[in-house]
Amino acid sequence: MDEVAGAIADPVRREILLMLRDEPLSAGQIADRFAISRPAVSRHLRVLREAGLVRDTADGRHRMYALVTAPLDELAGWLERLTRPSGWHHRLDALETEVYRTRRERRTSADRSRATDRSQKETA
Repeated sequence: MDEVAGAIADPVRREILLMLRDEPLSAGQIADRFAISRPAVSRHLRVLREAGLVRDTADGRHRMYALVTAPLDELAGWLERLTRPSGWHHRLDALETEVYRTRRERRTSADRSRATDRSQKETA
């Protein structure tokens, strides 16, 4: 997971992954879309390949790159655990519900008690 997170930490590599989302591209096609040198793009592709986020195949003289999303699953699972409510959140929600229910019962009980007192005073 650390290698994947490190690979997607760079904005150029994230852009490459987005480019490969729709279709495989050659290294040249990828490099043509950036203002950086071809060797720099090649280094970015190597980092992505070593992280398992892209696979490359030879197509004649060109090297084609395709997106591999499976390595992102572990990272996505970790991010989900980080962003979803903790167990305490649910417990606090239950406590809040219980507090409101208890207050409502006390109000209802107090209202009944006052009504009973008024009724007794009226008959007396």
